[in-house]
Amino acid sequence: MAIHKIQINDFISDDYELIAIHSSLDDYKLAYAINKILDTRLIKNESNIEIAIPEGKSAFSNYIFDDEKSDVQWSLIENKTTIVTSKKKVAQLFDQVDITVFLLPEYKKADYLLKIENIDYDFDEEDMIEKLLSIKNVTTAYTIETTNLKSKNNLIF
Repeated sequence: MAIHKIQINDFISDDYELIAIHSSLDDYKLAYAINKILDTRLIKNESNIEIAIPEGKSAFSNYIFDDEKSDVQWSLIENKTTIVTSKKKVAQLFDQVDITVFLLPEYKKADYLLKIENIDYDFDEEDMIEKLLSIKNVTTAYTIETTNLKSKNNLIF
C-alpha cells in the first residue's frame, strides 16, 4: 500500500497580488475610500485573522469582497496590531506591556495589505496602485513580491 504525504506547499497558491499600503487612516475609512475608488464592496469580516505568538493571541481586522462576476476575492487586512500582556501571573496596573505584532514582519512599515486572489493575466497593478495613491492620507502603496516572502503562511485564511 502506497503512502501519500500532503504538504503545506501543496495548498499555497501564488495566483494573487499583494499590495502594501502605508496610511494613517483607520481601517474602515480606508475600506470606504478603496470601495469608492476601485468600485469594490469591501465589508468588515466578523472573524479576525488570528496568529498565535508566545505572548498570546493576536487578531487582525480585515475586510473582504467576493466579486462573483469576475471570480476575484479582495481582502484588506491590517498588518499590525497590539496585544496587551503582563509579565506576572497576577497583573497589576503597571505590569502590563504592549506588544506590536505584524502579519508580515518583513514589511513592518506597511499599515495595511490588499490581497487580490484569482486575478487573470490582464490585471493592471500599476493602474491600481496609481488609484490607491490618489486616496487622501495614503502615503505610499507598492506591490509585494510573494515568491520570497518568509511569512506567506500568515496569508492563508
